[in-house]
Amino acid sequence: MVQAESGFSSPKFLYRIYPHRFTRQWGYLMQRKTTKQILLTGATGQIGSELVVELRKKHGRNNVVAVGHKKQPSETLLKSGPFEFVDLADRESAEKVVKKYDIDTIYHLAAVLSATGEHYPQLAWNVNMGSLINILEIARESRLARVFWPSSIAVFGPSSPRTNTPQETVLIPTTMYGVSKVAGELLCNYYFKKFGVDVRGLRYPGIISSEVLPGGGTTDYAVAIFYEAIKNKHYTCFVREDTVLPMMYMPDCIKATIDLMEVDPAKVKRHDSYNVAGMSFSAGELAAEIKKYIPDFKCDYKPDFRQAIADSWPMSIDDSVARKDWGWKPACSLATMTKDMIEKLSKRHIEGKL
Repeated sequence: MVQAESGFSSPKFLYRIYPHRFTRQWGYLMQRKTTKQILLTGATGQIGSELVVELRKKHGRNNVVAVGHKKQPSETLLKSGPFEFVDLADRESAEKVVKKYDIDTIYHLAAVLSATGEHYPQLAWNVNMGSLINILEIARESRLARVFWPSSIAVFGPSSPRTNTPQETVLIPTTMYGVSKVAGELLCNYYFKKFGVDVRGLRYPGIISSEVLPGGGTTDYAVAIFYEAIKNKHYTCFVREDTVLPMMYMPDCIKATIDLMEVDPAKVKRHDSYNVAGMSFSAGELAAEIKKYIPDFKCDYKPDFRQAIADSWPMSIDDSVARKDWGWKPACSLATMTKDMIEKLSKRHIEGKL
């Protein structure tokens, strides 16, 4: 057992002297509050806007604080519970909102995505890494229950196997977004090993949603194609017809995120990020599936700079480690996802809300 020079050996005293040693073997650092008050950053984004809704259903509207930076939140988001504008690069302002609401759990989704990041690489690094280190430091100092931070398939690069990409492989990405995600995974794992911060993460594939348009990602075509098919019956895709990428429908994304965060800590074997997958398909296969519902839909292909990014990413993901450790299993397929997207967006189009 660790002994302080003074001879005292109580866990509380030793934690003050050797905080980094109180991880799983002692259990002291992990004995924090259970999830009661949640802070979710990036709440106006594609995933955040829907995750907020589900968390409020589960934990209560006033127990989930949504945080945005510049984008104006929807009326629904404002009415459904507390919302704050916070500059996460300013640690003091982030700490202030954590203390104000007595936060014990953070879902940190705010980020600059892949395509936008290639236009503004320094901004992507500063936002993605600066905000993460601030959140981790707040979690460490305030001894929060746990933190969720999303990684991405962008961590992989041309040196990684492109088919059935394994959990552990070489990570040499070709985008600033990917670089920041690799660094973030290492940082999260460090904060768990060094300080016992219970940080958990998923390597998201492309996410498809009917509620909010994505904001600057390479897989954005898989959402935009539905809107254009319904409104104009035509879409010009920015990747080749044969481009295959791993994707996930939002209901699976939300389920995977909440399942990981609420599973017993003993089942979480990784604190960098878990591979998760839903489905893999080509841009042409998606267009063909849409044509089953909109027969006169036409899609042409004019690849731009995002094609090179897509070509550096996996075509399919091996998520067997997540399945083994905490029981992950997707529910949505290309067919069920397409049917649901068409139904929801068509209804909104008829109502003049698309």
